Amino acid sequence: LVALATFICFVASRSHEAYTALAVMEVIITLLFFLLYLLKLDKKMTWLFWPLADIFNSMTAALFLLIVCLCAVIIKTNNGTLAGGVLGLVLLVLCVVDAVLLFQKISISGPRERNIPAK
Repeated sequence: LVALATFICFVASRSHEAYTALAVMEVIITLLFFLLYLLKLDKKMTWLFWPLADIFNSMTAALFLLIVCLCAVIIKTNNGTLAGGVLGLVLLVLCVVDAVLLFQKISISGPRERNIPAK
């Protein structure tokens, strides 16, 4: 929801295209991961360790959000750009918290769940 609010602020204020593109990219990727976990597709598509992909996405998004939202806040062409930049920085914190919580949840050295029931 924060990514969607950031996107709406950037679109409404007619900000630079990079701000809008990053916000819409994060909204789409977040929705895809939400649907992946909601429909339990991560259990069916076992060719990728999805929590690790989610951590990678969160850290990459945090890096891009740091750069773009700091530029939006510093340049501040109008109040909508400032609001989008501040919401983007809040989203950055949420992405880092998500990555830390997921990293604590997974155990690389421990046994993985079996998706195939034992006979």
